Amino acid sequence: LKGEDIPLDVVYEDEDLLVINKPAGLVVHPGHNNYDGTLVNALLFHFENLPSLNEHHRPGLVHRLDKNTSGLMVVAKTELALSHLAKQFFDRTTDRRYYALCWGDLELDGSIEGNIGRSLKNRKLMDTFPEGDFGKTAQTHYKILERLNYVTLVECKLETGRTHQIRCHFKHIGHQLFGDPEYGGDKILKGTTFTKYRQFVENSFAILPRQALHAKSLSFTQP
Repeated sequence: LKGEDIPLDVVYEDEDLLVINKPAGLVVHPGHNNYDGTLVNALLFHFENLPSLNEHHRPGLVHRLDKNTSGLMVVAKTELALSHLAKQFFDRTTDRRYYALCWGDLELDGSIEGNIGRSLKNRKLMDTFPEGDFGKTAQTHYKILERLNYVTLVECKLETGRTHQIRCHFKHIGHQLFGDPEYGGDKILKGTTFTKYRQFVENSFAILPRQALHAKSLSFTQP
Protein backbone atom coordinates (compact mmCIF):
# COMPACT_ATOMS: atom_id res chain seq x y z
CA LEU A 1 0.00 0.00 0.00
CA LYS A 2 1.22 3.46 -0.86
CA GLY A 3 0.22 6.82 0.53
CA GLU A 4 -1.45 9.23 -1.88
CA ASP A 5 -1.88 12.97 -1.52
CA ILE A 6 -5.67 12.92 -1.30
CA PRO A 7 -7.14 15.75 0.80
CA LEU A 8 -9.04 14.88 3.98
CA ASP A 9 -11.84 16.89 5.55
CA VAL A 10 -10.90 16.50 9.22
CA VAL A 11 -13.65 17.71 11.57
CA TYR A 12 -11.97 16.58 14.82
CA GLU A 13 -8.55 15.31 15.82
CA ASP A 14 -6.60 14.53 18.99
CA GLU A 15 -3.62 12.34 19.83
CA ASP A 16 -5.69 9.14 19.71
CA LEU A 17 -8.08 9.53 16.79
CA LEU A 18 -9.55 11.71 14.10
CA VAL A 19 -13.04 12.11 12.66
CA ILE A 20 -13.34 12.85 8.97
CA ASN A 21 -16.19 13.88 6.71
CA LYS A 22 -15.86 11.36 3.88
CA PRO A 23 -16.95 12.69 0.49
CA ALA A 24 -19.13 10.66 -1.83
CA GLY A 25 -17.12 8.81 -4.46
CA LEU A 26 -14.22 7.93 -2.16
CA VAL A 27 -13.73 4.19 -1.58
CA VAL A 28 -12.79 3.46 2.04
CA HIS A 29 -10.23 0.69 1.57
CA PRO A 30 -8.53 -1.12 -1.33
CA GLY A 31 -10.40 -4.03 -2.81
CA HIS A 32 -11.57 -5.53 -6.07
CA ASN A 33 -11.15 -2.95 -8.88
CA ASN A 34 -10.13 -0.30 -6.33
CA TYR A 35 -6.46 -0.73 -5.53
CA ASP A 36 -5.57 2.93 -5.12
CA GLY A 37 -7.22 6.31 -4.64
CA THR A 38 -8.92 5.13 -1.43
CA LEU A 39 -9.31 6.63 2.02
CA VAL A 40 -6.62 4.23 3.26
CA ASN A 41 -4.17 5.61 0.69
CA ALA A 42 -4.97 9.12 1.91
CA LEU A 43 -4.49 8.15 5.56
CA LEU A 44 -1.13 6.56 4.82
CA PHE A 45 0.02 9.80 3.22
CA HIS A 46 -1.13 12.10 6.01
CA PHE A 47 -0.38 9.85 9.03
CA GLU A 48 2.39 7.41 9.85
CA ASN A 49 2.23 4.07 11.63
CA LEU A 50 -1.53 3.70 11.87
CA PRO A 51 -2.53 0.45 13.64
CA SER A 52 -4.50 -2.33 11.94
CA LEU A 53 -7.02 -4.92 13.09
CA ASN A 54 -5.38 -8.09 11.77
CA GLU A 55 -5.84 -6.69 8.26
CA HIS A 56 -2.85 -4.77 7.02
CA HIS A 57 -4.80 -3.10 4.21
CA ARG A 58 -7.17 -1.27 6.59
CA PRO A 59 -4.95 0.80 8.91
CA GLY A 60 -6.85 2.90 11.44
CA LEU A 61 -10.27 1.67 10.36
CA VAL A 62 -12.93 0.22 12.66
CA HIS A 63 -15.93 0.80 10.39
CA ARG A 64 -16.72 1.85 6.84
CA LEU A 65 -19.14 3.69 4.57
CA ASP A 66 -20.21 2.81 1.05
CA LYS A 67 -18.28 4.52 -1.74
CA ASN A 68 -21.15 6.84 -2.60
CA THR A 69 -22.33 7.49 0.95
CA SER A 70 -20.91 10.64 2.49
CA GLY A 71 -20.41 11.53 6.13
CA LEU A 72 -18.57 10.99 9.38
CA MET A 73 -16.02 8.26 10.05
CA VAL A 74 -13.72 7.81 13.03
CA VAL A 75 -10.12 6.69 12.44
CA ALA A 76 -7.84 5.33 15.18
CA LYS A 77 -4.28 6.67 15.43
CA THR A 78 -3.04 4.41 18.26
CA GLU A 79 -3.31 0.73 19.17
CA LEU A 80 -5.25 1.65 22.32
CA ALA A 81 -7.76 3.72 20.38
CA LEU A 82 -8.13 1.01 17.74
CA SER A 83 -8.94 -1.77 20.21
CA HIS A 84 -11.19 0.49 22.29
CA LEU A 85 -13.19 1.76 19.30
CA ALA A 86 -13.39 -1.67 17.70
CA LYS A 87 -14.91 -3.10 20.88
CA GLN A 88 -17.49 -0.28 20.97
CA PHE A 89 -18.57 -1.02 17.42
CA PHE A 90 -18.64 -4.75 18.14
CA ASP A 91 -20.67 -4.25 21.32
CA ARG A 92 -22.97 -1.77 19.49
CA THR A 93 -22.47 0.95 22.08
CA THR A 94 -21.81 3.61 19.44
CA ASP A 95 -24.63 5.79 18.15
CA ARG A 96 -24.76 6.43 14.40
CA ARG A 97 -27.35 8.64 12.76
CA TYR A 98 -27.88 8.99 9.03
CA TYR A 99 -29.96 11.38 6.96
CA ALA A 100 -31.68 9.72 4.01
CA LEU A 101 -34.10 10.90 1.34
CA CYS A 102 -36.46 8.13 0.33
CA TRP A 103 -39.20 7.80 -2.25
CA GLY A 104 -42.79 8.03 -1.06
CA ASP A 105 -44.64 9.45 1.92
CA LEU A 106 -43.91 7.45 5.05
CA GLU A 107 -46.88 7.49 7.42
CA LEU A 108 -45.16 7.22 10.82
CA ASP A 109 -41.79 6.84 12.50
CA GLY A 110 -40.83 3.20 12.70
CA SER A 111 -38.33 0.37 12.60
CA ILE A 112 -37.33 -2.09 9.91
CA GLU A 113 -36.21 -5.58 10.89
CA GLY A 114 -35.02 -8.35 8.63
CA ASN A 115 -31.86 -10.31 8.05
CA ILE A 116 -29.49 -8.87 5.45
CA GLY A 117 -27.26 -11.04 3.28
CA ARG A 118 -25.94 -11.37 -0.23
CA SER A 119 -28.64 -11.36 -2.88
CA LEU A 120 -29.31 -14.80 -4.31
CA LYS A 121 -29.74 -13.19 -7.75
CA ASN A 122 -26.87 -10.69 -7.79
CA ARG A 123 -23.86 -11.27 -5.54
CA LYS A 124 -22.82 -7.61 -5.81
CA LEU A 125 -25.99 -6.53 -3.99
CA MET A 126 -27.56 -7.28 -0.64
CA ASP A 127 -31.10 -8.41 0.07
CA THR A 128 -33.48 -8.52 3.02
CA PHE A 129 -34.60 -11.92 4.28
CA PRO A 130 -37.50 -11.27 6.68
CA GLU A 131 -37.90 -14.95 7.51
CA GLY A 132 -34.35 -15.09 8.81
CA ASP A 133 -33.37 -18.00 6.57
CA PHE A 134 -30.31 -16.19 5.19
CA GLY A 135 -28.02 -13.37 6.21
CA LYS A 136 -27.44 -11.70 9.56
CA THR A 137 -29.88 -9.95 11.85
CA ALA A 138 -30.34 -6.25 11.14
CA GLN A 139 -32.46 -3.45 12.59
CA THR A 140 -32.93 0.12 11.39
CA HIS A 141 -34.94 2.77 13.26
CA TYR A 142 -36.16 5.82 11.38
CA LYS A 143 -37.72 9.15 12.28
CA ILE A 144 -39.48 11.44 9.82
CA LEU A 145 -37.81 14.85 9.60
CA GLU A 146 -39.63 16.45 6.68
CA ARG A 147 -42.28 15.47 4.17
CA LEU A 148 -41.52 16.75 0.66
CA ASN A 149 -44.54 15.60 -1.35
CA TYR A 150 -43.21 12.58 -3.25
CA VAL A 151 -40.12 12.01 -1.09
CA THR A 152 -39.47 12.00 2.66
CA LEU A 153 -36.40 13.08 4.60
CA VAL A 154 -35.70 10.68 7.46
CA GLU A 155 -33.13 10.20 10.20
CA CYS A 156 -31.97 6.61 10.59
CA LYS A 157 -30.40 5.03 13.65
CA LEU A 158 -28.62 1.72 13.21
CA GLU A 159 -28.70 -1.05 15.78
CA THR A 160 -26.50 -3.13 13.48
CA GLY A 161 -24.00 -2.20 10.78
CA ARG A 162 -24.63 -4.52 7.86
CA THR A 163 -23.43 -3.77 4.35
CA HIS A 164 -25.95 -1.55 2.50
CA GLN A 165 -28.27 -1.85 5.51
CA ILE A 166 -30.28 1.37 5.13
CA ARG A 167 -30.45 1.12 1.35
CA CYS A 168 -31.52 -2.52 1.49
CA HIS A 169 -34.06 -2.09 4.28
CA PHE A 170 -35.79 0.86 2.65
CA LYS A 171 -36.05 -1.00 -0.62
CA HIS A 172 -37.62 -3.87 1.33
CA ILE A 173 -40.46 -1.61 2.55
CA GLY A 174 -40.93 -0.06 -0.89
CA HIS A 175 -39.29 3.29 -0.19
CA GLN A 176 -36.00 3.14 -2.08
CA LEU A 177 -33.47 5.88 -1.39
CA PHE A 178 -33.67 8.72 -3.87
CA GLY A 179 -31.10 8.32 -6.64
CA ASP A 180 -29.87 4.90 -5.51
CA PRO A 181 -28.69 3.24 -8.76
CA GLU A 182 -28.19 -0.23 -7.29
CA TYR A 183 -31.49 -0.58 -5.45
CA GLY A 184 -33.87 1.01 -7.95
CA GLY A 185 -34.11 4.56 -6.62
CA ASP A 186 -32.63 6.25 -9.69
CA LYS A 187 -35.93 6.43 -11.56
CA ILE A 188 -39.20 8.20 -10.88
CA LEU A 189 -41.13 6.02 -8.44
CA LYS A 190 -43.68 8.55 -7.18
CA GLY A 191 -45.29 11.65 -8.60
CA THR A 192 -47.06 12.93 -11.66
CA THR A 193 -46.61 12.43 -15.38
CA PHE A 194 -46.09 16.15 -16.08
CA THR A 195 -43.06 16.90 -18.22
CA LYS A 196 -41.90 19.68 -15.90
CA TYR A 197 -41.94 17.30 -12.91
CA ARG A 198 -40.01 14.66 -14.80
CA GLN A 199 -37.43 17.23 -15.85
CA PHE A 200 -37.13 18.47 -12.26
CA VAL A 201 -36.44 14.96 -10.97
CA GLU A 202 -33.94 14.23 -13.74
CA ASN A 203 -32.15 17.49 -12.95
CA SER A 204 -32.03 16.39 -9.29
CA PHE A 205 -30.51 13.05 -10.31
CA ALA A 206 -27.86 14.96 -12.28
CA ILE A 207 -27.02 17.12 -9.24
CA LEU A 208 -26.93 14.10 -6.91
CA PRO A 209 -25.90 11.09 -9.03
CA ARG A 210 -25.89 8.67 -6.07
CA GLN A 211 -28.02 7.47 -3.17
CA ALA A 212 -29.21 10.35 -0.99
CA LEU A 213 -27.56 9.06 2.20
CA HIS A 214 -25.28 10.93 4.61
CA ALA A 215 -23.72 9.82 7.91
CA LYS A 216 -24.80 12.87 9.91
CA SER A 217 -23.60 12.11 13.44
CA LEU A 218 -21.37 9.63 15.23
CA SER A 219 -21.19 9.19 19.00
CA PHE A 220 -18.66 7.05 20.86
CA THR A 221 -16.72 6.96 24.13
CA GLN A 222 -13.32 8.59 24.01
CA PRO A 223 -10.63 5.86 24.36
